[in-house]
Parts: sequence; structure tokens; C-alpha cells
Amino acid sequence: MKKEDGAEGGKQPAGAVTFTPLRSIDLVTQISRLITEAIVTGRLKPGDRLTELQLSKELGTSRAPVREAARLLENQGLIVSSPRRGFFVRTLTADEMREIYELRICLEMHAAGIAMDRISDEEIDALARQVARLHASANDGSIEKQIFEDFAFHRMLCKAGGNARLLKVYDELAAEMSVGITLIGKLYDNPHRIAESHDPLLKAIEARNKPELLEALHYHISAAQKEVVALFDGLETNR
Repeated sequence: MKKEDGAEGGKQPAGAVTFTPLRSIDLVTQISRLITEAIVTGRLKPGDRLTELQLSKELGTSRAPVREAARLLENQGLIVSSPRRGFFVRTLTADEMREIYELRICLEMHAAGIAMDRISDEEIDALARQVARLHASANDGSIEKQIFEDFAFHRMLCKAGGNARLLKVYDELAAEMSVGITLIGKLYDNPHRIAESHDPLLKAIEARNKPELLEALHYHISAAQKEVVALFDGLETNR
């Protein structure tokens, strides 16, 4: 496991990330989770190379499941491949994340406005349950799970608008956003802040107050944008 200019095989460089050998049958899933965890916790940095040979040796597997796991993570946007060079942890810039969030604000504000004109009591109840899951996940300590529950809430709100094409675009945008947050390993220092930041949104939705929801949503996404871009700025400064 080494930086982009390293050669495959040979001695493992000092300070390289190591993995414990696996014994389960579902190797691809486990390998992908181990790599994701290494990225989330910062053990693997943007630009780091994933060497199939080294990983297979450390995990006690053949190279085939390692390659499959890498392809899976490439589809999820966490890593990228380079012909004849292998796989690397994806690098996103602060400017890219700023642009992603600017588009998110436009898209989600429009979707939320439509949703408030047609949302059902059942959909409101589902959103309330999702906020409860966000609060529960804050106690679990799983960054991956909290990111998933966060985006699940916003996707449910967009879906309530009933525009399938808008939802498709949102899904594509959300994939990039979640990759960015996963790469930095956090959104807020206190995981409970993520859950708490959704409470004003739910309050406005339950009151069916569109102006209040749009104001709260704009603040919510803008605050997240500020946090994420600042974290990416910090990463770029330290590279």
C-alpha cells in the first residue's frame, strides 16, 4: 500500500497501512468494508495506491477478490483506476465540493417546495422515523451509517415531490457528496450535531410550513457546505 509513485510488490514501505487476514467466505464485501474503513479513519489518504498484490498477501486471499472489491468501491466513487497503474483513493478538491453543494441547494430547495404541496401524512411519519434513526446512529459511532441515514432523509424528502427525473439527478449528486464526506471521515466533530441539525427541518415539515422549511433547509445545507469545504481546504493545505 503506497503513494501513487510506488511500484507494485516488493518491500512494504515504512508507515504503510496493514490489514488482518480474512477467514470468511464473503471476501469481496469484507475487503471493500476494510478499505472503506481505512479511508474513513484516515489510514488511507486521497491519492494513496491500493496494490492488489500487497493487499492479497496481507489479507491471506488471492488477488481476484481484492480486484472485485476495488471495482465495487470504484463504482461507489471512493477509488479510481488508472490503466496499467492500478487503483487509487479518490481525490476531491474543496472547489469541487463547493460546486456540488451549490447545486444541491438549488436542487433540494426546489424538490422540497414541490414536496410540501403534496406530501402525505404517511411520508411525514416516515421522515420523523428517519430523524429518529439519525439520532440513534449518533450513538453507534459508525460514520458510514450516519452518512447513509443523513442522505436517506434528504432523499425521502426529494422523493415526496413525486418528480422521478429530479430524484435521479439527486441520487447522482448525493453519490458525490457522500464520497466527499466519507473521504474526510466526518462532517462535524460531534456526531449528534448531524442529527440535531435535522430537527428544525422535521418541525417545519410536520407543521406543513413551506416558507419555514425552505429557510431551515437553506441554512442546513449551507452550514454543511461551509463545514465540508473548510475540511477539504485543510486537507489540501496539509498535502
